[in-house]
Amino acid sequence: MVPVYPSFTSNAAFATPTFVSNSNNAQAWPEDPFQPKNPSPSSLRSDRPRLIAPAYKWAALPSMIPNDPYLKGWNDTIFGNATQYMSLPPVVYHMDGSSGILDNSREIKMRIKAFAYVYRMTNDTKWVERCWQEVSNAFSDSFGPSDDKWNSNHFLDTAEMSAALGIAYDWLYDQWTSDQRSQILNALNTYGLNFGAKAYTDSSVTYAWWKNNVTGNWNCVCNGGLTVAALAVLGDDQSGNAQTILDNAIDNAKSNCAMAVSTDGTWAETANYWYFGTTGHAEMASSLMTAAGSDFGLLSTNQDFANTGDFHMYVYGQTSLFNYGDHGPNKFSTTANSMIFYGDQFKQAQYILFQREQADAAEPWSMFWYNPTVSGAFWDGTDLDHFFDNELDQWVSMRSSWTDINAMYVAMKAGMNNGHQTHNDLDVGDFVLDAMGTRWAGELGSGDYLSTGYFTSEAQDAQRWMYYRKMTEGQNTILVNRTNQLVTSAPQILKKDTSGTKQGSGTVFTVDQDSTALWVADMSSAYDSSMASSVHRGVRFLNGRKQVLIQDEVTSSTTWQWRMHTNATVSVSENSATLDLDGKTMKLDILSPSGATFTTSAAKRFDTDVTPPDPDQDNLGVTVVIVEVQGSSDAQNLQVLFSPQWGNGVSLMGTGDVKNVALNDWSLTSH
Repeated sequence: MVPVYPSFTSNAAFATPTFVSNSNNAQAWPEDPFQPKNPSPSSLRSDRPRLIAPAYKWAALPSMIPNDPYLKGWNDTIFGNATQYMSLPPVVYHMDGSSGILDNSREIKMRIKAFAYVYRMTNDTKWVERCWQEVSNAFSDSFGPSDDKWNSNHFLDTAEMSAALGIAYDWLYDQWTSDQRSQILNALNTYGLNFGAKAYTDSSVTYAWWKNNVTGNWNCVCNGGLTVAALAVLGDDQSGNAQTILDNAIDNAKSNCAMAVSTDGTWAETANYWYFGTTGHAEMASSLMTAAGSDFGLLSTNQDFANTGDFHMYVYGQTSLFNYGDHGPNKFSTTANSMIFYGDQFKQAQYILFQREQADAAEPWSMFWYNPTVSGAFWDGTDLDHFFDNELDQWVSMRSSWTDINAMYVAMKAGMNNGHQTHNDLDVGDFVLDAMGTRWAGELGSGDYLSTGYFTSEAQDAQRWMYYRKMTEGQNTILVNRTNQLVTSAPQILKKDTSGTKQGSGTVFTVDQDSTALWVADMSSAYDSSMASSVHRGVRFLNGRKQVLIQDEVTSSTTWQWRMHTNATVSVSENSATLDLDGKTMKLDILSPSGATFTTSAAKRFDTDVTPPDPDQDNLGVTVVIVEVQGSSDAQNLQVLFSPQWGNGVSLMGTGDVKNVALNDWSLTSH
């Protein structure tokens, strides 16, 4: 779901993103009275809550909500969600194979946050009582086995459940009876903190997620969840577990979790796993700041974290994410509201302004991370294009508007095929394309996480690459000789350029006719050189960003295919394909080589492919648009023109109007 913006050519409220001065600003948060001179994770504020939402913010919030439409809207939504959760029975234990009880943990966390928030806003004890039902259920006899209820073998489950009960313990600290606090503390130690402390200190344990240089969501979620719980109970905990965790988790997260962001801000796993990783990171940093007075370097140890909001903004198209690779499990308590936290901490107002419009903004963390002095429009002065240059990821994002849901968006990637925590696909050259409010070239997403060998390895012969959604065949890229790309790929970016177009303050925005962007990648290293000695792919806007050209220059001795997955109904006529979806039409034309034609197939493996250990998922409603080119000793140039049928008198370039320019000669003015 994406926001729909009102149509304004200019508006005083839509201006450059900034923060209004806090002085004499009734909407600014008061200063935190807890200001330790020498912060320590062992020396915490004396008042409750400690975590994310200190008492001074709770005291200020009721007077701020009526004067801020975002706070008011979020508050109303949280109340509505809590009311809905109130009517449901406590979460039922369900062990989902090797994926464990992660859905259970995150759903319980989501509910606890809502119940505790609404109680603190109303003082109605029915919310405390309902929260206790959820909390006590999570360590009841009926909830899993007696010895490892929170499933430390899949430690994400343990960490998220620990965070959930830590939040309950802290946010409702004064509402619990001493017996209830003792029960929660005992459960946290027995099923969470004890396992966490051993993970750091006992070399014999098998669930020490932090040992393998895990620069991704696992490290963030596990360290973050344990830290939240440890901060909640420190001082009450006599076992020493909370202190052990705080002594180890912060430095470990700085060395691993904080390094999951590349030099250009890209999350090293996938666009969807950014949500899980940054939520864990932000919860951990925020809890340390409010409880102990410092983030202890979590926000500064990797300066590139300040740019990860750019990654999220640009990876979001006009309809949805550029959702390459695995999507992950259900999100529940996981949102993109780390954008609101990072925007405030890194003084990047545009991150807050972007996220506050999103559907997942309405949840308790936002109420306390949000800086109400933010002002302006995230799109004002924001580049339409961005090149992400870290060699691990390497991708481009280009669009014709930030605020028009019908605008054109194209994103393409050419990073490495390994180093993504086994969440990537073999997909150098992969792309998505939006226009007219519809995604025309899309991704298939995750396979079945419980499939044999799905996460075992990133090696060339790994079983993961036998599954259609993970193999090159299942991506929007070039497939040579019906063979997977190489995991050793190290693509190079040959060209990148942009007219530098920025959107103004209005939501109605028309780009100049000469506005464009281009990006060219050398993908040769992704292919066996005995089959393809050279594979180059370029993408660019044409005709004032109303059309897109994808051009491939391939030297291959074997047959190769241009492939694109779409939910559209496709009809082909030789070198032309017409795609119909959601009452809209997109036309694809092959401009070269002469004689090349479109065909289509279902989104399923070739009959000649190696059979995977477990069945593929059905890709119902998905059609693969294909151009097959016979091998040749000479370089072959394949050009495919994307022309949305805009209507309303929009003039389009015809097939004879587009110049055939070698990728090496592409420039801003070459077409």
